[in-house]
Amino acid sequence: MAKELKEMTKRADNYSQWYNDLVVKADLAEQSAVRGCMVIKPYGYAIWEKMQHELDSMFKAVGVQNAYFPLLIPKSFLSREAEHVEGFAKEAAVVTHYRLKAADGGVVVDPAAKLEEELIIRPTSETIIWNTYKNWIQSWRDLPLKCNQWCNVMRWEMRTRPFLRTSEFLWQEGHTAHATREEAEQDAQKMVKVYAKFAEEFLSIPVLQGVKSETERFAGALDTYTIEAMMQDGKALQSGTSHFLGQNFAKAFDVTYLNKENKPEYVWAASWGVSTRLIGALIMTHSDDNGLVLPPRVAPIQVVIVPIANKPEQQSAVDAAVEPIIAELRAKGISVKYDNSDNKRPGFKFADYELKGVPVRLVLGARDLENGTVEVMRRDTLEKETLPLEGIAARVEALLDEIQQNIYAKARRFRDEHIYECDNYEEFKEKIKDGGFFLCHWDGTAETEAKIKEETQATIRCVPFDFEQTSGVDMVSGKPSKHRVIIARSY
Repeated sequence: MAKELKEMTKRADNYSQWYNDLVVKADLAEQSAVRGCMVIKPYGYAIWEKMQHELDSMFKAVGVQNAYFPLLIPKSFLSREAEHVEGFAKEAAVVTHYRLKAADGGVVVDPAAKLEEELIIRPTSETIIWNTYKNWIQSWRDLPLKCNQWCNVMRWEMRTRPFLRTSEFLWQEGHTAHATREEAEQDAQKMVKVYAKFAEEFLSIPVLQGVKSETERFAGALDTYTIEAMMQDGKALQSGTSHFLGQNFAKAFDVTYLNKENKPEYVWAASWGVSTRLIGALIMTHSDDNGLVLPPRVAPIQVVIVPIANKPEQQSAVDAAVEPIIAELRAKGISVKYDNSDNKRPGFKFADYELKGVPVRLVLGARDLENGTVEVMRRDTLEKETLPLEGIAARVEALLDEIQQNIYAKARRFRDEHIYECDNYEEFKEKIKDGGFFLCHWDGTAETEAKIKEETQATIRCVPFDFEQTSGVDMVSGKPSKHRVIIARSY
């Protein structure tokens, strides 16, 4: 393990390679035999399961129910909403045949098994879901309708990176139907707040909430709300989005309801989603050159206990001392691993659990038993202290909360120190190279937005909600501006 850590690229040397190294060495994921797709390994998937559990509870608390919709979507469905098909056409994976046949020791597509209508492997599910909602919605009594599905999607990406951008990824997608425009807009805005709460309270990732520019909206949306996080290299990561879809999909699939006056009206819609990209956000926001740093609330193992014993009788004594501690921690809902395996040296175990970001490590040996003490190390600061063995479960419980808050506070400080107001374009072009969020006036035109992107590789991330907005002058065009936007380079 020490050798593996030495081989891991340092953040300061090559941030991108450091990230790729950490994904592999921390046992989160690996490349698959299919280009652009990854295998999420058990430890990586355990993090995703923790995220799922918390998010699912938050969704259900606001009246959302889980359902499942087909993986395959008739190609004609995508063409019904013009902006939607334009947005996803270049990434669509298409199924054309339904059978193979043997040929010369191998297999080929059976030309006789060509589909009458080609099928798209879902890049997102608005079309198939709204075709289904047509059968579920008849009157105002059926509304609002709020469904979510946990599933995989396929977007044929040309340049991929584990978790951040892959051809296949896991996510949840919520799709809601409403009787009025106001309800749909409120739902879209409410869900982006749910995402922000989850990111900050569970992932310890500070985010800025805002609304996307027209150019950056989801394909087919009237408005897209976003949470934007800052990674340690100063780049932005879009970490969750919620979309007000208006009546576009209802009209495309003829989804109407009878209002209280018994007159037909088109339904109003919203959709929202986050994906396994959040695991990438966790890695890049908190981790260091020793490996992962995981917030306790989403860490698969919150506490690891490593015994130090040179003789069988010492091992037995430590085992007996540790048993009630483990029981007490688990009774508090804390996940614990007791690693008394004898095929790895303690030093190897220490490095391994640091690499995997386990928040708290307890070390207990024969001398500790004599003294009634235990060594406690916290992963976020790598600080060690020797504490009384008595009452250690309560101390660890408090320490986990402290670590959760400290990780968030550290990330918040870093982000806030790298938010800059800027009114000079030449200054902006120079400073953007070093990363950060730039609060700049924007004249609202796509032409100015495109020029910034072309000349700096930076994009307008959002019109932020968290800053007081004042009118001014666009730094690029010199035209009047109604507000400042967040501009940054991004993943």
